[in-house]
Amino acid sequence: MHLKTIALLSMTALVTACSTTTKIQYLEPSEIPHASNLKQIAVNDFKDDSVGLTGIIESKLNQTTLNDKPYFTVLNRKNIQQLLNEQKFQHSGLTQEQKSVQLGELIGAQAFVTGEVTSQSYQDRRFKKERSECIDKKCKEMKHYTVRCMSRTVSLSANIQMLEVESSQIIYSDNLSRSDSWESCSDRSYQVPDISATWQSYANSIASEFVNKISPSYVYKSITLLDEPDIKYSDLQEDTLENGIDFVEAGRLDKAEALFSQLLFETQSLSYAASYNLGVVKEAQGEYQEAKRLYLLSDQLQREPVEEINQALIRIDQAILKHQQAMIEIEQ
Repeated sequence: MHLKTIALLSMTALVTACSTTTKIQYLEPSEIPHASNLKQIAVNDFKDDSVGLTGIIESKLNQTTLNDKPYFTVLNRKNIQQLLNEQKFQHSGLTQEQKSVQLGELIGAQAFVTGEVTSQSYQDRRFKKERSECIDKKCKEMKHYTVRCMSRTVSLSANIQMLEVESSQIIYSDNLSRSDSWESCSDRSYQVPDISATWQSYANSIASEFVNKISPSYVYKSITLLDEPDIKYSDLQEDTLENGIDFVEAGRLDKAEALFSQLLFETQSLSYAASYNLGVVKEAQGEYQEAKRLYLLSDQLQREPVEEINQALIRIDQAILKHQQAMIEIEQ
């Protein structure tokens, strides 16, 4: 997972019949605030880990970068196992938490990640289905037949814990799981997925969820642009509005910014649609304070409640706060 601190430059626009929606990327702090202080991490072997979840978590921690620098320092698992053998912790009568604390102190770890694959299962069920199809074009005659089918359900669950070495406290503990079902029949080309590949996919998903909880990460939100004039526009101004939205769709925020700025100037800052759309572009560029100023202007101009503007005022304050929190975590 490669993260960049200068976010919000990527936008993907989706056009619907009523409005244009764009996805904006936001940098947010970790869900477990205290975890952000613990960047020297050791990952102990998980119990019953036949899917390699331990190594996947270790790899994703190693791959987490911010400001083009590794966010975590992950201690070598082979060295941990060697110390376990040398110190004979397995037979010391200590609890798992006590072993982790003592071992963490020996190797200089601030936190230990450990856990167990609690469930790894699949179930196949074979059955038959009745089919019907027309024999003639007018469907006066029908053909009835039976096809063989199979359903497959695959699931994976793991309990993951993160222990702070200094305080001996478990600061994170949760059971993360994935499960899904598929069906295929002999008259269809679709086949149910491979079991082992599905378990690997689930293990990757669980590992990503855990790592995203303990480090800053990006989320995407869909934001709606205003594509109708709110005051009397000239034909040329209507074209400017439409072209600005087209450039958002094309990912050309520089051109969209220029057009919406021009539209706001030409309407003497009296169009909340122009002000709001320019605010969305500024928000996408990470210029939060300028985006907030433009949203406040839009709010002053609206005479009746406009849901997009009301949502923007709430969203921008949250984005500013979360971005500040995330940057503090990165710089610690």
